Amino acid sequence: MQQSTFSSKTNVCEGQTIRIIAEEPEIPGIISQLGKTEMWYVPDASKDAKLIYGLGKNCTEEEVRTAIEQGTLMNYLQQVPVKKDDLFFIKAGTIHAIGAGVLVAEIQESSNLTYRLYDYDRVGKDGKKRELHVDKALEVANLSSSAEPRQSLRVLKYRKGVASELLTRCKYFEVYRMLVNTERRQTVHYHADEVAFRVLLCVNGCGTISFEGGNITFYKGDCIFVPADSEVLSIHGQVQFLDVRG
Repeated sequence: MQQSTFSSKTNVCEGQTIRIIAEEPEIPGIISQLGKTEMWYVPDASKDAKLIYGLGKNCTEEEVRTAIEQGTLMNYLQQVPVKKDDLFFIKAGTIHAIGAGVLVAEIQESSNLTYRLYDYDRVGKDGKKRELHVDKALEVANLSSSAEPRQSLRVLKYRKGVASELLTRCKYFEVYRMLVNTERRQTVHYHADEVAFRVLLCVNGCGTISFEGGNITFYKGDCIFVPADSEVLSIHGQVQFLDVRG
C-alpha cells in the first residue's frame, strides 16, 4: 500500500513549543522516518499575533545551547507578524512555532517526526517540564538566518458559484483555496481524479455535499476525505475550503 504524502490539521495556540522538523532522506543514527515539510494557512489571527520562523541571525550550535540553558533563546529567533489569510511554507529543518492567538490550518508531509527545542520552561500536569530533544534538533536544524517570509501575489480564478487560487505546490502536496458561494438550488461540482485522493478542509462557512445515496452537512473545522476517482459531488453553501491534493 502506498503511503499518503500529506496530512492536515488545525491548530489554535497560546504559544506553541519551539520545534524542529527534520530533513529527508533518513539520517543514520538520528531519525528513521520521513522529514516534515509544512504549509500554514491562517484563517484567523488576533491583533499583534506573531509566529516564529527561523533564526534572526546566523548562530552556532554552542550559541543555541547556551541560549536554551539561560532562557534567552527568544532573542535569537525571528518573530513574524501574522494576519488573517496569510500563508507560510515551512521547509524541513526550520525552527518554528505558532504564536498566541493564531488559528492555523496546517498541511504537512506525512510524518510524526518533530523535535522539541524549547518549551518556555512550562510544566505538564505531572508538575514536570516536558522533554526536550536538543541534541537531535541541532543535528537537523538550519542555524543560518532565515529571510523574513513575504506574502506572494495570488490570483483567484472564477467560474459560476466558485473561485479558486493556488496556495502552494511542492513534491509532497499541492493546496488550493476554494471559495464556494451558491444560491438556492445552485451547486458546484467537484471530484477527485484517479491519481490520488483529496481532502477538503473547511476553514470558514458551512454547507452540504451531495452524492449518490445521500448528503452530508459540514461546518468550519470539518475535514472531508474524497477518495481517488470519486463520483461527481455537488457542493452547496457559502464556504471556504483548502483543497489538498497529494
